[in-house]
Amino acid sequence: MNVSSEKYQYVSSAKLPTRWGQFTIHGFVESESNQEHVALSYGEWTEEEIIPIRIHSECLTGDALFSTRCDCGAQLEKGLQNIVKNGKGVLLYLRQEGRGIGLLNKIKAYQLQDQGMDTVEANEHLGFDADLRDYSICELMLATLKVKSVKLMTNNPKKRAALSSLGINVVERVPIDHGVTDDNRHYIQTKTEKLGHQFLPEQYTKR
Repeated sequence: MNVSSEKYQYVSSAKLPTRWGQFTIHGFVESESNQEHVALSYGEWTEEEIIPIRIHSECLTGDALFSTRCDCGAQLEKGLQNIVKNGKGVLLYLRQEGRGIGLLNKIKAYQLQDQGMDTVEANEHLGFDADLRDYSICELMLATLKVKSVKLMTNNPKKRAALSSLGINVVERVPIDHGVTDDNRHYIQTKTEKLGHQFLPEQYTKR
């Protein structure tokens, strides 16, 4: 694996056993910022195959601290499970906490949400756009793993559009609507109504 660009660089790979099976973890770095990202691959494939993938943005509170304020941890787990069930696939784990505003700013946004703002209003009150994430590194990550055509596990149409703009053939969007709780129904409603995420109202409306 020697694919690289001026902005991004592949670093190394290693085995990564998990609760669901043995993945391989691949490290990448952004040249200017030294921001590190990883991809988890499972199984083998040829370049002509259509590979299931998920692009997952880092969420310390949801992924590692089991927060139910968001659906991130549940979607990360379901994405890995789906890949293993399929027999092959890739999870791209991008270090873009809080939709790109960083962990400490996300905590500030949480405080504003505690006071009544929604997630978009809180980010904008802090001087940020609602979503600052950049998916351009996905091109190098997928090229390194020899993936050209994908089934994308996401509810976010911006991820599909981003991959398509990078020349990745997105054959299908696979919904990954997991992790709805009483704590995050309003958060999911906001993502749907203000950011265009593809949840159905009955998925976040309390019964």
